[in-house]
Amino acid sequence: MRKQLKIGKEMKELWPAVRIGCFQYRVKVEKKNEDMWRYLKKDIYKKTKNDIFDYGVNDIPNIKESRMAYKAFGKDPSRYRVSSEALIRRIGQGKGLYEVNTVVDTNNLISIESGFSVGSYDAGQIEDVLMFRVGREGETYEGIGKDEVNIAYLPVLADGRGAVGSSTSDSKRAMITEDTREVLTLIYSFSDNKDLEEALKYGKEYLEKYAGAQDIECWIEK
Repeated sequence: MRKQLKIGKEMKELWPAVRIGCFQYRVKVEKKNEDMWRYLKKDIYKKTKNDIFDYGVNDIPNIKESRMAYKAFGKDPSRYRVSSEALIRRIGQGKGLYEVNTVVDTNNLISIESGFSVGSYDAGQIEDVLMFRVGREGETYEGIGKDEVNIAYLPVLADGRGAVGSSTSDSKRAMITEDTREVLTLIYSFSDNKDLEEALKYGKEYLEKYAGAQDIECWIEK
């Protein structure tokens, strides 16, 4: 069953350009796709370093707009970085990326190439109706590899049980594991351009090619 996503009224008022690119698909999660890592290291690392040289990280297209949106929501984007910026900074510093699994690694590839934050969630661990909204005062959750993440004033994804992710750091509840069978991957766009449509096109190709995604549904919420 396709998940229903809505964008919160307050978020829309603070940042009218917000949209979400959505993929929902079946998958068998594997540890690693060697072809993806070869492509990432040979082509995407080079493009990313060129973008850093041309713009500086903060002004890379789609990172720049995301940082502006964070300020509008009341969060310091230098303390709580949008996830695409954090990934690109790692590449620029020569640290490389963590290898997690085929879904998460492909998720990160889409994020790096597009400049958008991308989150992937175990569809079996979240409810069917989801809201993308501004995090509330005092709101937290258990993050992946972290004890507690302060999500107040961050853009967060939530269901009836509470927040499950954000465009900075996702929660442990809906994390992708090798037991995951159905995935919801979201591209969080705060930009008023056509890059989201492009990211949906190559994102679908990457998910099929590198993560083995099947029966992909694609749509945009706005």
